[in-house]
Amino acid sequence: MSKNIRIAPSILSADFARLGEEIRAVDEAGADYIHIDVMDGHFVPNITIGPLVVKALRGFSEKPFDTHLMISPADPYLKNFADAGADIISIHPEAGPDFIGSLKTIKDLGKKAGIVINPGTPVAVLDEVMDIVDLILVMTVNPGFGGQSFIESQLEKITAARALINASGRDIDLEVDGGITPETAKLAIAAGADVLVAGTATFTGGPLRYAENISALRG
Repeated sequence: MSKNIRIAPSILSADFARLGEEIRAVDEAGADYIHIDVMDGHFVPNITIGPLVVKALRGFSEKPFDTHLMISPADPYLKNFADAGADIISIHPEAGPDFIGSLKTIKDLGKKAGIVINPGTPVAVLDEVMDIVDLILVMTVNPGFGGQSFIESQLEKITAARALINASGRDIDLEVDGGITPETAKLAIAAGADVLVAGTATFTGGPLRYAENISALRG
């Protein structure tokens, strides 16, 4: 196991009619990050939330807002999400012509920069950004929908990313998102993950279960 395991509940699985209260509840239940899935109906099939909602939610938790941009192009919106209160902004290399420039822009905005690796994205893309990124997010489902099953073939990619992080000597989060349950969490952690995104597994059962659910994911 690597360092301390952190849990980032995905609010995609929360009750959207009471998002603020849901964020406060998972914060109090022990969440380390608040994971916000931003979808544009273009880069991925669904549409979720934008900077105005992020700004409105900011007051409900002081935990880092871990913002995953599944949008293309991302560049015109980076400052908007930064200004709205995002602490970590993660982008896909496929989402724009100059993803390295986008990562540098995120850093220039004073935020942590993340790169997202889809199941079909080669791990070699990381070679160009290990001196820039603060977070690597390995998707263990194809992005765009919640509630999908964990793709075990991506465990090799998690292991490869962990080796790159260790070789870099930098403090880079290795996050895994997709089909995370107490069972698949163990696989991801064993492969080298230290941040787990969990939507359904966190929010199942309502607020009285959140602390128990989060604890179960830590292993």
